[in-house]
Amino acid sequence: MNKKKAALHNLGCKVNAYETEAMQQLLEEDGYEIVEFHEKADVYVINTCSVTNMADRKSRQMLHRAKKLNPDSIVVAAGCYVQTKTDEAKLDEAIDIIIGNNKKHELISAIEAFEKSREDAVSVIEINHKQEYEYLHMTKTAEHTRAFIKVQDGCNQFCTYCIIPYARGRVRSRELSDVLEEITTLSANGYKEVVLTGIHLSSYGVDTGDSLLHLIQETAKIEGIKRIRLGSLEPRIVTEEFVSAIADIDKICPHFHLSLQSGCDATLERMNRRYTTEEYAKGCEILRKYFTHPAITTDVIVGFPGETEEEFALTKEYLERIHFYEMHVFKYSKREGTKAAVMPNQVSEQVKTKRSAALLALEKEMSNEYREYYMGKEVEVLMEEPVVIDGECYFTGYTKEYVKIAVKTDKMLANTFIKGKVTRKLSADLFVVEF
Repeated sequence: MNKKKAALHNLGCKVNAYETEAMQQLLEEDGYEIVEFHEKADVYVINTCSVTNMADRKSRQMLHRAKKLNPDSIVVAAGCYVQTKTDEAKLDEAIDIIIGNNKKHELISAIEAFEKSREDAVSVIEINHKQEYEYLHMTKTAEHTRAFIKVQDGCNQFCTYCIIPYARGRVRSRELSDVLEEITTLSANGYKEVVLTGIHLSSYGVDTGDSLLHLIQETAKIEGIKRIRLGSLEPRIVTEEFVSAIADIDKICPHFHLSLQSGCDATLERMNRRYTTEEYAKGCEILRKYFTHPAITTDVIVGFPGETEEEFALTKEYLERIHFYEMHVFKYSKREGTKAAVMPNQVSEQVKTKRSAALLALEKEMSNEYREYYMGKEVEVLMEEPVVIDGECYFTGYTKEYVKIAVKTDKMLANTFIKGKVTRKLSADLFVVEF
């Protein structure tokens, strides 16, 4: 008897990626053969995203593509898009099963129920009333050296532009023992680096009496784990107490993503971001006090409703002053159901595009400058994969600061650490180390 085949596709954030891999593991344990998404499969699972209108559209496109690949297949739409647009998804003929957030662990039973009845199934709860954390587990991940660990779900912030609290619900933290058990298993399976991630990672433990700092300290005790990387942090968690404590942990990667969104206080207030540019700058100052040349990265939204030329100029000047390693620049996207969608003085697409281009040029300049610091310096790299560049064999990996490094070799170095000196550039974002 031939094995049933399943294909999965993930859209969106690292939390979604974790959940997609966990659903893949559920399918594998149920006897499915996992195939590439472009292949013919019996079941297609699309873990959708709804962070922007474009994400909604991409979600719909992937669902329709799956049905075209095999009209007789079972198409499962999971996650944020169907959580926020359930009624719309119910009318979509490409979708057979709808699974909202906090229900992904029921994937196998939902498929089995559909196979028996062949009637469309909907499993969407009122996420804002959900207090329990959804338990999904992994023993391996798609990446062979770095494992993303979901430790928290939901968000209580309600930024005026963001749909995520409505898609993911309130803050729910994973039990510390459960997180540590999963990391211990992954370590035993050879993983050396973990990334702690969540929808609002800084809120970890607020509902269970624990804290992110305690989670980091306990993770550091796990044998075999050599690096701990953190997902996106809220600026307000970056205090003297927090940073001095994590600076004492050798395994911490000094690579910090502090979400900013704007360098103008008036814009931050309209966004309901709950901190000032002065508080944000203080956090960066503390990180640079305790870590040598930390990689500080951020997100910026251009063209938020009411953003004037003066406000944008303030943001650009502020970004130059803070000086980031990398910036993710987004043009504001109106989300139905959020406060910002009905704010006056919406900014034109033309202006958003112009402002975005200016910040992307600045990002390139700052990013190159950050990497140049490492020229001639000794670095430690966790090697990941072989590549061929201009006919030459290299192995690439990343430093703790997430600077990409290549080593000229035909040896298999995957999941090993090498130390050496940065000697030259292969490209703007790829340096060569000799060891």
